Formats: sequence, C-alpha cells, structure tokens
Amino acid sequence: MNTPSKLLAGHHRKCDELFAAAEHQSQDKQWPACRASAQGFAEELLAHFAVEEASLFPAFEQATGMTAGPTRMMRIEHEQMRELVAELLDAAQAEDQERFLDVSDTLLVLMEQHNLKEENVLYPMCDQAVGRDQALVTQIENAVSSGRVTQ
Repeated sequence: MNTPSKLLAGHHRKCDELFAAAEHQSQDKQWPACRASAQGFAEELLAHFAVEEASLFPAFEQATGMTAGPTRMMRIEHEQMRELVAELLDAAQAEDQERFLDVSDTLLVLMEQHNLKEENVLYPMCDQAVGRDQALVTQIENAVSSGRVTQ
C-alpha cells in the first residue's frame, strides 16, 4: 500500500533529477537545455509544494490539531525556496552562469535540509495520522503519477 511518505519522497527524487540536469547544463553553458530543465524542475517543485499545502498539511493539521508545528515550518521553507527558484529561472534566462550556480548552491542546501526533515520527521507523522485516509493517498498518488503534481 502506498503512503504519503512513499509517494512524496519518491517525488523528491524526481525533482532532484531535474534540478541536477539544469545544474549540469548550466555548467556546460547549454542554456536552452538548462532553461528547459530549470523550468521543468520549477513546475514539479512548485506543484509538489501545492499538493502538500493544499492536501497533506491540512489533513495532518485537522487530524492532529497541530497547526503551529512542523507544517508551519515547512510552509516557511517552501516560501524561501519559491524565491530561490524564481532567482534560478531569472539567472538561466539571463545566461548568467555565476549567478545560476550561486543560487543553485543555496537552493540545494535548503532543499536537502528540507527534504530530510520531511522524510524523517513530518512524513512519518503524516503516515501515522492520515496515512490510512485512502482518498488522501489516492489524491497524492494520482498527482505524483500524472507526470505533474497538481492540486
């Protein structure tokens, strides 16, 4: 049986692959490919945040009553990453390799720390609190398997 943690951690890997492709393409100054990979990464990552914020987090908060805990911190970090993703896309558009790599380094560190917290703390808590909610699991499963996570 799929769980929120299994589905969303798997989607983290997909986002990581797209991010790595964009980073390598920027290093090789393959700007059209870099822009395409960076845009694909941005779409997946932002949609990932959307499914968490619109579905998983509210279900968890309702089930546990915890609204000022881990989901609040994840939303704050999502906002920080949204800003960095916008900067990353701007740098790719400008073909500014130094700026692209600087922003990608910062974003990588934030994403790694964020994903570790989600995968090791929040997602297991979500599995316990709402992992048996088949409608929620199906919603997340459909979102991550469709090629683009959507609300």
